[in-house]
Amino acid sequence: MSRALELAKQAWQENEIPVGAILVRNDQIVGQGWNRPIGSHDPSAHAEMLAVRQAGQAIGNYRLLDTTLYVTLEPCPMCAGLLVHSRIQRLVFGAADLKTGACGSVMDLVRHPSLNHQLEVTGGVLAEPCGALLSDFFKWRRAQKKAEKQQKSTRED
Repeated sequence: MSRALELAKQAWQENEIPVGAILVRNDQIVGQGWNRPIGSHDPSAHAEMLAVRQAGQAIGNYRLLDTTLYVTLEPCPMCAGLLVHSRIQRLVFGAADLKTGACGSVMDLVRHPSLNHQLEVTGGVLAEPCGALLSDFFKWRRAQKKAEKQQKSTRED
Protein backbone atom coordinates (compact mmCIF):
# COMPACT_ATOMS: atom_id res chain seq x y z
CA MET A 1 0.00 0.00 0.00
CA SER A 2 2.96 2.30 0.58
CA ARG A 3 3.86 2.11 -3.11
CA ALA A 4 0.25 2.87 -4.05
CA LEU A 5 0.41 5.96 -1.81
CA GLU A 6 3.56 7.10 -3.64
CA LEU A 7 1.71 6.74 -6.94
CA ALA A 8 -1.23 8.71 -5.53
CA LYS A 9 1.17 11.56 -4.80
CA GLN A 10 2.31 11.37 -8.43
CA ALA A 11 -1.30 11.89 -9.46
CA TRP A 12 -1.49 15.02 -7.29
CA GLN A 13 1.67 16.36 -8.94
CA GLU A 14 -0.25 16.12 -12.22
CA ASN A 15 -3.31 17.88 -10.68
CA GLU A 16 -5.27 14.63 -10.73
CA ILE A 17 -7.27 13.22 -7.82
CA PRO A 18 -4.59 11.39 -5.80
CA VAL A 19 -5.36 7.71 -6.17
CA GLY A 20 -2.66 5.11 -6.79
CA ALA A 21 -2.80 1.38 -7.45
CA ILE A 22 -0.46 -1.58 -7.82
CA LEU A 23 -1.23 -5.13 -8.92
CA VAL A 24 0.91 -7.84 -7.37
CA ARG A 25 1.48 -11.45 -8.41
CA ASN A 26 3.95 -13.75 -6.64
CA ASP A 27 5.24 -10.82 -4.55
CA GLN A 28 6.13 -8.88 -7.73
CA ILE A 29 4.46 -5.71 -9.03
CA VAL A 30 3.07 -6.56 -12.46
CA GLY A 31 1.10 -3.35 -12.96
CA GLN A 32 0.83 0.09 -11.46
CA GLY A 33 -0.97 3.32 -12.13
CA TRP A 34 -2.29 6.57 -10.79
CA ASN A 35 -5.34 8.60 -11.72
CA ARG A 36 -4.95 10.31 -15.10
CA PRO A 37 -8.44 11.03 -16.51
CA ILE A 38 -8.01 14.81 -16.65
CA GLY A 39 -4.62 14.90 -18.34
CA SER A 40 -5.38 12.04 -20.71
CA HIS A 41 -8.95 13.20 -21.50
CA ASP A 42 -10.02 9.64 -20.75
CA PRO A 43 -12.76 9.08 -18.14
CA SER A 44 -11.63 5.46 -17.76
CA ALA A 45 -8.02 6.37 -16.82
CA HIS A 46 -8.45 5.52 -13.15
CA ALA A 47 -5.47 4.17 -11.21
CA GLU A 48 -6.95 0.65 -11.09
CA MET A 49 -7.69 0.63 -14.81
CA LEU A 50 -4.13 1.65 -15.70
CA ALA A 51 -2.58 -0.89 -13.32
CA VAL A 52 -4.76 -3.70 -14.68
CA ARG A 53 -4.02 -2.78 -18.32
CA GLN A 54 -0.29 -2.77 -17.61
CA ALA A 55 -0.51 -6.11 -15.78
CA GLY A 56 -2.43 -7.73 -18.63
CA GLN A 57 0.37 -6.75 -21.01
CA ALA A 58 3.09 -7.89 -18.58
CA ILE A 59 1.43 -11.26 -17.91
CA GLY A 60 0.23 -11.72 -21.47
CA ASN A 61 -3.33 -12.56 -20.48
CA TYR A 62 -6.59 -10.74 -19.83
CA ARG A 63 -7.23 -13.05 -16.89
CA LEU A 64 -5.16 -11.86 -13.94
CA LEU A 65 -5.51 -14.94 -11.77
CA ASP A 66 -3.71 -15.13 -8.42
CA THR A 67 -3.19 -11.37 -8.21
CA THR A 68 -3.86 -8.78 -5.52
CA LEU A 69 -4.74 -5.18 -6.25
CA TYR A 70 -3.70 -2.55 -3.71
CA VAL A 71 -5.42 0.81 -4.20
CA THR A 72 -5.58 3.89 -2.00
CA LEU A 73 -9.33 4.46 -2.50
CA GLU A 74 -12.18 1.99 -2.69
CA PRO A 75 -12.91 1.32 -6.39
CA CYS A 76 -15.88 2.84 -8.19
CA PRO A 77 -18.44 0.70 -10.08
CA MET A 78 -16.46 0.90 -13.35
CA CYS A 79 -13.27 -0.30 -11.70
CA ALA A 80 -15.08 -2.90 -9.58
CA GLY A 81 -16.51 -4.40 -12.78
CA LEU A 82 -13.03 -4.48 -14.25
CA LEU A 83 -11.71 -6.37 -11.23
CA VAL A 84 -14.43 -8.99 -11.55
CA HIS A 85 -13.92 -9.42 -15.32
CA SER A 86 -10.15 -9.71 -14.99
CA ARG A 87 -10.53 -12.36 -12.26
CA ILE A 88 -8.35 -10.59 -9.72
CA GLN A 89 -8.26 -12.72 -6.58
CA ARG A 90 -7.97 -10.10 -3.88
CA LEU A 91 -8.56 -6.39 -3.39
CA VAL A 92 -6.91 -4.35 -0.65
CA PHE A 93 -7.97 -0.72 -0.40
CA GLY A 94 -7.17 2.19 1.88
CA ALA A 95 -9.90 4.79 2.27
CA ALA A 96 -13.57 3.91 1.85
CA ASP A 97 -15.48 5.92 -0.76
CA LEU A 98 -18.84 6.76 0.79
CA LYS A 99 -20.12 8.39 -2.42
CA THR A 100 -19.22 5.91 -5.17
CA GLY A 101 -17.54 2.93 -3.48
CA ALA A 102 -18.53 -0.33 -5.13
CA CYS A 103 -16.68 -2.72 -2.84
CA GLY A 104 -18.79 -2.47 0.29
CA SER A 105 -19.55 1.20 0.98
CA VAL A 106 -22.35 2.14 -1.43
CA MET A 107 -22.69 -1.25 -3.11
CA ASP A 108 -20.68 -4.47 -3.22
CA LEU A 109 -20.18 -5.34 -6.85
CA VAL A 110 -16.99 -7.36 -6.32
CA ARG A 111 -18.75 -9.84 -4.02
CA HIS A 112 -22.16 -9.92 -5.67
CA PRO A 113 -23.45 -13.50 -5.50
CA SER A 114 -25.02 -13.38 -8.98
CA LEU A 115 -21.68 -12.75 -10.69
CA ASN A 116 -19.44 -15.59 -11.81
CA HIS A 117 -16.42 -14.28 -9.84
CA GLN A 118 -16.10 -12.70 -6.41
CA LEU A 119 -13.03 -11.12 -4.86
CA GLU A 120 -11.62 -11.32 -1.36
CA VAL A 121 -11.74 -7.76 0.03
CA THR A 122 -9.76 -6.10 2.78
CA GLY A 123 -10.57 -2.44 3.34
CA GLY A 124 -9.12 0.20 5.61
CA VAL A 125 -5.42 -0.61 5.11
CA LEU A 126 -3.53 2.65 5.77
CA ALA A 127 -6.94 4.31 5.62
CA GLU A 128 -5.82 7.37 7.56
CA PRO A 129 -2.94 8.45 5.29
CA CYS A 130 -4.92 7.49 2.18
CA GLY A 131 -7.92 9.53 3.30
CA ALA A 132 -5.79 12.44 4.50
CA LEU A 133 -4.10 12.69 1.11
CA LEU A 134 -7.48 12.94 -0.60
CA SER A 135 -8.81 15.47 1.94
CA ASP A 136 -5.68 17.61 1.64
CA PHE A 137 -5.93 17.52 -2.15
CA PHE A 138 -9.53 18.72 -2.19
CA LYS A 139 -8.77 21.47 0.36
CA TRP A 140 -5.88 22.59 -1.87
CA ARG A 141 -8.08 22.45 -4.96
CA ARG A 142 -10.87 24.49 -3.35
CA ALA A 143 -8.33 27.11 -2.22
CA GLN A 144 -6.86 27.19 -5.72
CA LYS A 145 -10.28 27.73 -7.32
CA LYS A 146 -11.13 30.43 -4.77
CA ALA A 147 -7.87 32.25 -5.55
CA GLU A 148 -8.55 32.03 -9.29
CA LYS A 149 -12.04 33.42 -8.77
CA GLN A 150 -10.68 36.31 -6.68
CA GLN A 151 -8.03 37.08 -9.31
CA LYS A 152 -10.69 37.16 -12.01
CA SER A 153 -12.88 39.43 -9.89
CA THR A 154 -9.96 41.81 -9.23
CA ARG A 155 -9.16 42.06 -12.95
CA GLU A 156 -12.78 42.89 -13.76
CA ASP A 157 -12.83 45.76 -11.26
